[in-house]
Amino acid sequence: MQRIALLFFLLCSLYANAQEIHHFSEGLASGAVHQYGREALYTDGLAYQLYQQGVKPVAGQPVLRDSAETKTWTVVKADSNHMFRSASLGSGYLYLTYNAPKAQSAVLIATGHSMVYVNGAPHAGDMYRYGWMNIPVMLKKGLNEIYIRSSGMGRFASLTARLEFPTKPISILTKDATLPFFVKGESEGTLWAGIVVRNTGNTALSDAHMEVEIDGRTERTTLPQLPALLTRKMPARIPVPVSIEKGSYTTLLRLYHGKKLVDSTRITLTAVNTGEHASYTFISEIDGSVQYYAVAPQPVKTANPALYLSVHGAEVEAISQARAYKPKAEGPVVAPTNRRPRGFNWEDWGRLDALEVLSIAEKRYQPDPKRIYLTGHSMGGHGTWYLGSTYPGKWAAIAPCAGYPTLSAYGSHDGRIPTSAASPVRQMLIRSSNPSNVLELAKNYKAGGVYIFHGDADETVPVAFARQMRELLGKFHQDMSYYEYPGGSHWFGDHSVDWKPIFDYFRWHSIPASDSVNEIDFTTASTAISHQYRWVSILQQQKSFVYSRAILNRDLKKKSISGKTENVSVLQLDLSDFKTGDNLTLQIDQQTLSITRNEPKVTLVNTGTWALGTPPAEGDKGIVRNGGFKEPFKHRMVFVYGTKGTAEENAWALNKARYDAETWYYRANGAIDMLSDTEFLSRTDMDDRGIILYGNLTTNAAAASLLKDCPVRVERSKVTIGQKSWTGDDLGAYHIWPKVGKQSAVALIGGTGVKGMKAADANQYFSGGSGFPDFMIFGLNMLKEGDKAIKAAGYFNNQWQLGSDWEAQ
Repeated sequence: MQRIALLFFLLCSLYANAQEIHHFSEGLASGAVHQYGREALYTDGLAYQLYQQGVKPVAGQPVLRDSAETKTWTVVKADSNHMFRSASLGSGYLYLTYNAPKAQSAVLIATGHSMVYVNGAPHAGDMYRYGWMNIPVMLKKGLNEIYIRSSGMGRFASLTARLEFPTKPISILTKDATLPFFVKGESEGTLWAGIVVRNTGNTALSDAHMEVEIDGRTERTTLPQLPALLTRKMPARIPVPVSIEKGSYTTLLRLYHGKKLVDSTRITLTAVNTGEHASYTFISEIDGSVQYYAVAPQPVKTANPALYLSVHGAEVEAISQARAYKPKAEGPVVAPTNRRPRGFNWEDWGRLDALEVLSIAEKRYQPDPKRIYLTGHSMGGHGTWYLGSTYPGKWAAIAPCAGYPTLSAYGSHDGRIPTSAASPVRQMLIRSSNPSNVLELAKNYKAGGVYIFHGDADETVPVAFARQMRELLGKFHQDMSYYEYPGGSHWFGDHSVDWKPIFDYFRWHSIPASDSVNEIDFTTASTAISHQYRWVSILQQQKSFVYSRAILNRDLKKKSISGKTENVSVLQLDLSDFKTGDNLTLQIDQQTLSITRNEPKVTLVNTGTWALGTPPAEGDKGIVRNGGFKEPFKHRMVFVYGTKGTAEENAWALNKARYDAETWYYRANGAIDMLSDTEFLSRTDMDDRGIILYGNLTTNAAAASLLKDCPVRVERSKVTIGQKSWTGDDLGAYHIWPKVGKQSAVALIGGTGVKGMKAADANQYFSGGSGFPDFMIFGLNMLKEGDKAIKAAGYFNNQWQLGSDWEAQ
């Protein structure tokens, strides 16, 4: 009887979800017309024309008008698998059309692209070809034009595209769910799951909840609002079965709008025995979404075990990373996700995910704080180099496997971080990528042991990268081990990461006691990313994102600290290892101060000479908020789109916010709250959240209060920075501004008119390692001329004033 009921449920679900599908069979390819990468600067000749006067693609006709380029539109046909393949798609666009019999919503599902314009509105792409990226779009009656920006290169460029027409506006999608494992003898109560819900309707889904039923138990979760024409991963509580047995559990999901059941489906969860590899979910403090980490558990739990953090490579799920390790008697191996199998190259939000999972694991397993270790493979090898240099003193030892040190030398799908600047204003952009450069942070590796492991026949990440780091560290590091695996390719089995000599090396290392570390050589590029090593803290820089360094020696017997600093405005020394009442001599940058050790910490302020002082004011730049346009995106951000402009300006703001929400979901497995400016102003629960404003001071009502004191003013037809101004409707802008009295901040994305706003469409700020200064103003012609069209870029000073640290042209 149960089987008959299940069959009936599945048949009803199939009928309810039946939908028409339109596969595109023919289009026009543009050839290479764009260049996007890991920086704010980009060029795109076709987008420039779309924003200016539109494009009318015709086979055989020129793609770019008023250009020396001779590319013409080329006919491309899909093969029997609905795949468009052509070298003409490389770094180019595929133009498609659809004649709709009426105005209606649809779902665009495409693969192999970075983004897509549907009737001029930008939407997120599926560059990694996962196939589950559902983009609700509104079609107009008659001709609908679609420009798909290819993410492929040369002969490897290929795309798929289809439109689906769902029969109901609200749907639960089972693909891409974030699910926990049930662990026998361990899981109990409820667990979090991330379930994708799609809204193809014209109104937001509010007053909704989800019920999850399993083994006769039901949990109900109130859902956040889902805006119109958007897909969002929703948090839902899942009841744990009373008696867990290894295998799988089918779970019923029911989605209600008010009291009305709008969709239902089933998903399957995995159950494992105690001691087996498993996935665990949690609510992330970064954006409130459901994330997971995976564990290779310790076979027999012990008090204060070792803890191994293992960061995965590109296209590797965290659970697969954990499964590559046999359980370790010394402690668990914990694998965070980087937010996605590719995510952020363990930088930006990937870095934050690693730290968040490390904190969760430390609370869960209560490890010996002296035995925390870091390792990873490929992109995770880069993550190991990056996290190891950024957080010295956190790891007893690190072991990068098949890793590349920098994104400037190796890059990945989003390209390389640029290192050279053709103009002073572009140098301001490149400087904001300094936190990514582990070569400049290399002295930080002296804090612990380093084991470098690489296959000598690796063609994916050549062994030359390992040899580069061996040579660099060999000049100063006293505790480094190096091994090239003979004949080893990029992956030569689980021992590519689960290499016994690495864990033997780890076993020989522990973080030394505080009073035994008396030499500090610490470098950081941003105090809000990393500010402390042992007893030295750099609380404030003289210039944001310029490398700050402290080289200090401590003599506990002579009661002295001496050394030098670079680009440090406020320095704090922990004196806990001295005795209360000790008279201490501090010799910093050839200046001598005599103090008495009364408090555990002393703060020194550099105003040309060093003097005793206090930590920076809460509102100043410092260790919580140091600037960079991307910073507000790291504090449970909310997108606020303007509604006080023209119809075209308001449409841009809403479409752009939706595009960024789609991109965040795809790249970060994340979820975003989207509000209009008037909705935002009626809320009282936004104090500690990052606010992303879309529009300008004229078109976004929330900007007036949040940006009232900002010296960068973006209005309709005008931008003003201090005493300098630019006019026109084609100026785009990105800038940050602190929230008064709070540690969170505001970012503005917009422009002086629709042309300038569209120039700000590109969202490379979601590329790991990409650099954005505090503010940047640019003309639409940047899409043709590159950095020549940047009007201004730079950084506020430590009091968030417009000092001299910016360039204009």
